[in-house]
Order: sequence, then structure tokens, then C-alpha cells
Amino acid sequence: MPDGGDLVAANTRFVTEEELNTQRQYEQKVKSLLESRYEDKPLACVVTYGCQQNVADSEHIKGMLETMGYAFTDKRDEAKLVIFNTCAVREHAEDRVYGNVGALKKYKLANPDVVIALCGCMMQQEHIADKIHESFPFVDLVFGTHVVHQLPELLYTAMTRRKRVFELPDIDGVIAEGLPVRRDNDSKAWLPIMYGCNNFCTYCVVPYVRGRERSRKVADIICEFKQLVRDGYKEITLLGQNVNSYGKDLEPRVTFAELLRMLSKIDGDFRIRFMTSHPKDCTKELLETMAQCDKVATHLHLPFQSGNDRVLRAMNRGYTREKYLSLINYAKDLMGDALSITSDIIVGFPGETYEEFLDTLSLVKEIKATGLFTFIYSPRVGTPAAQMDDPVPHEEKAKWLAEILDAQEKISAENMKLHAGKTFKCFVVGRGKLGDNYLAARTDGNLIIEFIGDDGLIGTFQNIKVIEPLTFVMRGEIVK
Repeated sequence: MPDGGDLVAANTRFVTEEELNTQRQYEQKVKSLLESRYEDKPLACVVTYGCQQNVADSEHIKGMLETMGYAFTDKRDEAKLVIFNTCAVREHAEDRVYGNVGALKKYKLANPDVVIALCGCMMQQEHIADKIHESFPFVDLVFGTHVVHQLPELLYTAMTRRKRVFELPDIDGVIAEGLPVRRDNDSKAWLPIMYGCNNFCTYCVVPYVRGRERSRKVADIICEFKQLVRDGYKEITLLGQNVNSYGKDLEPRVTFAELLRMLSKIDGDFRIRFMTSHPKDCTKELLETMAQCDKVATHLHLPFQSGNDRVLRAMNRGYTREKYLSLINYAKDLMGDALSITSDIIVGFPGETYEEFLDTLSLVKEIKATGLFTFIYSPRVGTPAAQMDDPVPHEEKAKWLAEILDAQEKISAENMKLHAGKTFKCFVVGRGKLGDNYLAARTDGNLIIEFIGDDGLIGTFQNIKVIEPLTFVMRGEIVK
């Protein structure tokens, strides 16, 4: 197994120290500019849509903004800088962005010194960038997923030239190490281990907006991970569009399972999670690592999208229903009741028939997942699926989705009953929803138990006994 010391990425460009120093100089230029314009620190509002990778990107954006002299607010109408970090996975997310950006038009007209910026996956699509340019002239700065590290320079240019800045290079992406980070939570952290995707599922725009897969060096990941542990973070989630592909571009090669084993050997009281896994690249080695490493959570998020082989081929998913089930069954054999499975499903893929949908429904009933993330197919411009015949009306697809949700609700309730009377080591994540005095805690298997407790327990591990299973959560009490 590699020790993480001298790994070299084969086909990945790392941002050089010289390039980073240039951006640090621009950070100071922006800071000086802000100090000359405002008596107090100006406020920045960063609005994030979409996946955890976007959240991690926003934490780096806020880290750079903090270095430049900004303070932060959640209120857009009191900010001097508003940044929307956008998501392109579904149409609904795009519509929300358009609506929220449009709502700032009057604010911008009344406060011309305010900078409005857009970044993220939506902006990496040419037709959307063109729409922003033509229909939202009050937007000052637009930048893509591959140039986040250049924010100081881009922001300085937008503030000084009084000219709109659009920076959207069509490249496969880079890796920028050493960027400042301002984390949203002081006990739970996101840690990207790779970027991009090579799978080109026919419905998905991610490879086009995030670029090809590129892995961070093991030594850099271990260094950041150790610092998070020293800083007191208890739950650390490893991120990638497909973490199971980690290391394929590294020389010498290191697998994701090997990385997990290295991280789990680090001293400290913490739990490792990861997302997202692709069934095509999920290995027995990974499942065995989950079972054998106490610090790796026994929660497997493994999207199957469809239970029908023809639809899976049309989606270009690269596996069959039988292959998916074999992985799930092997994982259950290894981890038993400790394993929690969640998955993603697309209902109403172009050309899907009701009979094919029933294969998905039967798979839901067979795997008995803890939870599902279900979506009606949303066409994405530039993807092959957007050109496929799609004769089934949305109303019919909505009925199919309701069948999935109804079945999963029953399964979730049955799963919860299996845990009655059990005691779990849980990470207390925040306030609960069952009552004013309830806190919410997450088990190793990603189940939520709510219990009565004070806020001082948030961010700690506690042993909690289940006293009442509900449908999607459980009620419990602390075991002293």
C-alpha cells in the first residue's frame, strides 16, 4: 500500500505556487480597496445550491473573501457582495437561481456599489452564461467551476474596471491546494478528495461542467485530514462525484479503499463518511474496508437510478440490476444490521415504460433502503438523453414517483422498528424537530435519533437508546 508520500498525478494540472501567490496579492489589493471605501467590514452573502461539493467550494470562496476583508451575512439586502454558487443537475435548481438573481435587480439599482456574482455548475454551460449576459445586465461577475481559485483577481477586476467580467474557460479542470477555507460547521467537515467525472451518464451534465476526474494527492488529503482532527472535527465526509474512482489518475495507483484505511489509522475520535459511490466502480475491497475499519461509517450511498437493465443501458450506467444486487447483498453479509443503504432514483427516464418502472419499484422493495432520493427525470441541455423521445407525460411520471414514495415510507417504518431498544453511538448534529427540547443525532449508519438534551451536546458523540421508532426518525434517550 502506498504511504502517501510521493504520489504524482499523471494527467492533472495543479495550480502552481506562483499562481497562488498572484491571487494572494490580489486578496490584499481587494482588502485595501474595501478599507478605502467602507468604514466597517463590508458584508458578503454566499448562497449555495446543489450538492456537498458545491458547499465545499463555497467554504473556499468564503475563506478567500474573509482574507480579503469581508464579514458575512445571510441577508442579501444588506450585503455589498452577493455570490450565487449554482447547481445544474435539475431544472428546478436553475429556476430558483433565475428567480433569486432577478429579485436583486432593484437592490442593485439602488446600491450600484454592490457586486453581484454567479459561479458554479450552471455558469459553466454556454447557453446559461449567454442568458445571464443578455437578460441580467446587473450581474457584475460570472465565473466557472475551474477558476474558483482566481476569485480575488476576478473580483478586483470587476470592482475597479466597472466592467462586467465573465471567466468561463472550457478546460478539464485543475486542482488548487492551499486555498483558505471558512467552514460552516465547527464539528462536521467536508473534505474533497477528487473532482470531475468520467462516466457520462446520458442524463447528467456533471462531466461537462466539472471536467474529467482528477484526484488530489494522498499526502495533501492526509495533511488536511489530520488538521481537521486536530481542530476538533468529529465527522469528516470525503467528497467526489465518484469517490470509487479515486486514484485512477495517480502514479503509483492507490485505491479509494486504501485511502480509507490510511485515514482510519490516524489517531483521534472521529467518524469518516463518503459520497458519492458509483455501482460500476464499487468494489468488494471497499465494502470489506467499511466492515473492518471502525472509524468508517457503515452507511453506503449507492445510487442505482433504475431497476431495469434496458433503462440502465440507455442511461449508460455501466452495470446491471444483478450486479447492483450482488454488491448490496455482499455488503449486507459483511455488515449485517449495522449497514444502512441509501440510493438515488430517476423516475420517467426518456422511453421508460410503466412495466420497466415496476422493475425499479421491485428493486426498492428488495433492497429495503433506509432512505431514497427520488426525482422525476429533468432534461439537461447538451446531454444525449435530452435528445431521446420522451412520450410519457409529467403527470404520469408523478404517479410513478408517488408509488415509489409510498413503498419507501412503509419500508422506512419497518426498518426503524428493527432498532427498538438498541443503543447507538451517535454524533449530535443540531436541534431536532420533535419538540423544542429535542436534539438530533446521527448513528454510524446515518439514521436520525432525536432526544431531549441541551445545546452543549451538539458536536459530540453520545450513546443513545432507541425508545420509540417512528417512520423516518427514532425517539431516544441518552444512556449515562
